Amino acid sequence: MSTHLPTTPYPRFHLAFPVTDLAEARRFYGTFLGCAEGRSAEDWVDFDFFGHQIVAHRVGTGGMADATSLVDGKNVPVRHFGVVLELAAWDALAAKLRDAGVSFVIEPYVRFRGEPGEQATMFFLDPFGNAIEFKAFRDIDRLFAT
Repeated sequence: MSTHLPTTPYPRFHLAFPVTDLAEARRFYGTFLGCAEGRSAEDWVDFDFFGHQIVAHRVGTGGMADATSLVDGKNVPVRHFGVVLELAAWDALAAKLRDAGVSFVIEPYVRFRGEPGEQATMFFLDPFGNAIEFKAFRDIDRLFAT
């Protein structure tokens, strides 16, 4: 059982980061810090980090710098940050970015379609090469659904 503060209202941040050992990540974030575990796959695990979503992605030791992780058939840059928006705001931002000719790392689309974690997502780089993800859920209560 999680012992952290109640979840926060919008916006909630999302942070993905590389780890070399998911079992150790589960011990540290789950057992030690008390973060409830959300969805997971063979190479990644979501945690409820005080109402925010963090995702540990397993990579090899040599891949800690430029790590990517396969999520819903796409190579997601592991080192990225973002925010969870309301769906209407996500749609408006996607349109603005497309109109501006932004080059996407992952084009705006809906991943995990029909599953508990269904979400709209898009990735692009800032001018310095930092990967940013914006995502949205039709039902924000599904943010940590398994």
